[in-house]
Amino acid sequence: MQVEEIKKLLESHLAGCSATIESKDGRHFNATVVSEEFTGKSRVQQQRLVYSVLGEAITNGGIHALSLKTFTPQEWTAQRG
Repeated sequence: MQVEEIKKLLESHLAGCSATIESKDGRHFNATVVSEEFTGKSRVQQQRLVYSVLGEAITNGGIHALSLKTFTPQEWTAQRG
């Protein structure tokens, strides 16, 4: 699976989403996902939302490994200072 495909999937399925995806080999991915949909949810709930969008790609092997960081827009703004 390509970086841009993952980005488009996330941004089209999660409200107010901005995703940054990186991969050196096309199988192991690092993702930073900022979404309004994460507001009021625990980290586990946020990650479950991401996995619900990418589940098929993970199941069929398009994504072998995913390192995931999730933020609400407010958390992202605060982190970036």
